[in-house]
Amino acid sequence: MDRRKAANPGIPYGRFIYVWIVTLCTALPISSLFPFLYFMIRDLNVAKRTEDIGFYAGFVGASFMFGRCLTSTAWGIAADRIGRKPVVVFGIFSVVVFNTLFGLSVSYWMAIATRFFLGALNGLLGPIKAYAIEICRPEHEALALSLVSTAWGIGLIIGPALGGYLAMPAENFPDVFSPDSLFGRFPYFLPCLCTSIFAAAVLISCIWMPETLHKHKVRENENQSIEALEAPLIDPKEKVEESGSLDTKKSLFKNWPLMSSIIVYCVFSFHDMAYTEVFSLWAESDKKYGGLSLSSEDVGQVLAVTGASLLVYQLFVYPRINKVLGPIKSSRIAAILCIPILFAYPYMTYLSEPGLSIILNIASVIKNNLSVTIITGTFILQNNAVPQNQRGAANGLSMTAMSFFKAVAPAGAGIVFSWAQKRQHGFFFPGDQMVFFLLNVIELLGLILTFKPFLAVPEQYGRN
Repeated sequence: MDRRKAANPGIPYGRFIYVWIVTLCTALPISSLFPFLYFMIRDLNVAKRTEDIGFYAGFVGASFMFGRCLTSTAWGIAADRIGRKPVVVFGIFSVVVFNTLFGLSVSYWMAIATRFFLGALNGLLGPIKAYAIEICRPEHEALALSLVSTAWGIGLIIGPALGGYLAMPAENFPDVFSPDSLFGRFPYFLPCLCTSIFAAAVLISCIWMPETLHKHKVRENENQSIEALEAPLIDPKEKVEESGSLDTKKSLFKNWPLMSSIIVYCVFSFHDMAYTEVFSLWAESDKKYGGLSLSSEDVGQVLAVTGASLLVYQLFVYPRINKVLGPIKSSRIAAILCIPILFAYPYMTYLSEPGLSIILNIASVIKNNLSVTIITGTFILQNNAVPQNQRGAANGLSMTAMSFFKAVAPAGAGIVFSWAQKRQHGFFFPGDQMVFFLLNVIELLGLILTFKPFLAVPEQYGRN
C-alpha cells in the first residue's frame, strides 16, 4: 500500500469506492427504521396510549447503539491485529442476517433483540475510518474522511427514505402487493430486505478489497533491514508522529488530543441521533400534539432530497471549506448556524402546503449538511492524533464512546418527546418547543467544547 501511494500521487478513486459502499452498508440499517418505527410500535400493540409510542420507539432505536457500544473497542483492536478486511467482511455479513430478521419481527422484544445483535456484531465504522486514512496520501485525508461522513450522512438519509417509501407496501401499493403476501403479513420487511440485498452485494465485492494493515512476520535480527527497506516509503509526517508519540502508544487514554476530540464527537453524535429520532416522530405526529401530520412517505421524500444535497455538498463543497477554514473553525461555524435553524422547527406547524414542504426541505438540507461538517471535522482530528498502528483501536474506542451516547439519545429523545406532547399548554417552551430547545442546549455544549482548554489538537491544527 505504501508503494502504491508513492507511485500514484493522485486520488485513489477505486479504493475510495470501498470506503463509500462499506460505510453506506453500516449506515443504512441504523436509520431505515425511523420513518416506520412509529407505526411499527403501534402495530406491535405494546403502547397502551398514542402518547406512549415515542417512549417505546426510543428503546428500539437505542438497542442497536447499546450493542455497538459493548463491542466497538474489541472490533477496533481486532482490526489492528488481524487486519481491516476480516473485520469489515464479518460486519457486513451480520448486517445481512440481523437486518433481515428485524424486518420479520413479530414482537416488541424480537425487534429489540435483532437490533441489539445487529449493533454488537457490526464493527464496520471504526476500521473503515482507519482504512480511509491508510489508502491515500496525506494531502487527500480530508477527502477520504469526508467520504466516510458523506456516505454515513447519505446512509442516514437514504435509509429513512427507503423506510418511508417501502414500508407497508400492501397499503401503499395494493396493485403490486397483496395483503396475503409475505410483504402484507410483514409490512416492514421490504425496506429491510432491500438494505440486506445491498449489503450482500457489498459483501461479495469485498473479495477484491485490498488490505492496508502491515503485518511482517520477521525475526528480531531482521527488523533493522525491514525498516531500512520501508523508510523511503513512509511519509515524513508519519515518522514525526511515531517518534513523538511514545507515550500515547502506551495508552490511548493518555492521548489528550484524541480523547478531547472523541468527547466533542460524542456530544455532537448524541445531538444528531436525538435529532434523527425526533424529526420523524415530530413530522408524523398529529398537529394537535404539535407535529406536522405527515405520512411516512412524505418524511421519506424530505430525507431523500436531503441525501442528494449531502452528496453534492461533501464531494464538491466541504473539501474547499476544510482547506480554507480547517476542521475546527468549520465545525464551530456549523454549530453556531444550527442553533437558529432548530429554534425555527416548532413554528413550522403553523404553515400550510406548499410552503410547509418547501421550508421543511430547506431546513432539513441545511441542518444535515452542517451536522456532517462537524462530524467530518472530528474524524480528521481523531485520525491525525494517533499513528497507524493505533488507528483501529482509536477508532474502536471512539465508536464505543459514541455508541453509548447514541444508545442513550433515542431512548432519551423518545421519553422527552412523549413527555413534551403531554404538556401542550406549558408555560416554558410548551409541547415540541421544549424538545428543540433541549436539542439546542446540547448543540451549544458541543460548540463550547471545541474551544480551549477543552479541545487539544494535533500540532498541524494548533493554530485553530
